[in-house]
Amino acid sequence: MEKFINQGDKDTRSGFGEGLTELGRSNDNVVALCADLTGSLKMNVFAEENPERFFQTGIAEANMIGLAAGLATGGKIPFTGTFANFSTGRVYDQIRQSVAYSNKNVKICASHAGITLGEDGATHQILEDIGLMKMLPGMTVINTCDFNQTKSATIEISNFDGPVYLRFGRPKVANFTSSSEKFKIGKGLKLKDGNDVTIVATGHLVWEAIKASEKLAENGINAEIINIHTIKPLDEDIILQSVSKTGCLVSAEEHNIYGGLGESISRLLVTKLPSPQEFVGTKDTFGESGPPSELMNKYGLNSSSIYNSAVDVLKRK
Repeated sequence: MEKFINQGDKDTRSGFGEGLTELGRSNDNVVALCADLTGSLKMNVFAEENPERFFQTGIAEANMIGLAAGLATGGKIPFTGTFANFSTGRVYDQIRQSVAYSNKNVKICASHAGITLGEDGATHQILEDIGLMKMLPGMTVINTCDFNQTKSATIEISNFDGPVYLRFGRPKVANFTSSSEKFKIGKGLKLKDGNDVTIVATGHLVWEAIKASEKLAENGINAEIINIHTIKPLDEDIILQSVSKTGCLVSAEEHNIYGGLGESISRLLVTKLPSPQEFVGTKDTFGESGPPSELMNKYGLNSSSIYNSAVDVLKRK
């Protein structure tokens, strides 16, 4: 089977920071706004190199979104940066009214998403943001899996005309994708061919899916692995082609199973290719304070859960 090499653990937020820095040097229309979390979002270098194009709004996220919408109206390409909870839940009205409704070219970039935020606890560990954002008409929703992919996505969304929600995380995770791979919005990536079961994963769960597939292979189960980095628009073709071959699917995400990637896939399957599906994600619950790795294990967001779900769904074929 294919082998994926971890080039060294790196945090995805640093991928965003490096991508934004490159954009600052190559595109004069790119501007950045941050709600008092410049260091956490790795926006420091952009701010230092482009002081006239960086706006520190303070802890005023709603104002930040309004300013971004105004800058977009003036022809700029604004990138907003704060924690995922504050990027979506706190400012949902402003995003809906000032960005999505009028189709403004604003890039909403969100770090510290999901349960891997860790010790800051349940109030900050938003597990509903993908659902919130994908329901907004015209909003593109992206959830990257590692440092390289996040950097590439950050650069690519600057070329896309329209509102984008880019979701990434706090902890250092496996960096295994190619740094030379161009990010293509709306196009899933088949990481491994398989005939027995399809595993579709997004974000931090992609690496866990790869590890699960290795264990499955040891037990004679050949899993096909698909990385869905763009949750909306969903690459329906790559999923349907895979499930038409395997006959069943496991979805895996660091998000509530209600409203996330798995739900989008289930809607696709029930309308076009009814098939058994198992869901790996949080089960209608808030998180809690703790080390990210321990929380991922407690809430079943790991390779073992993906493995067990694959075994279960095979029984339903």
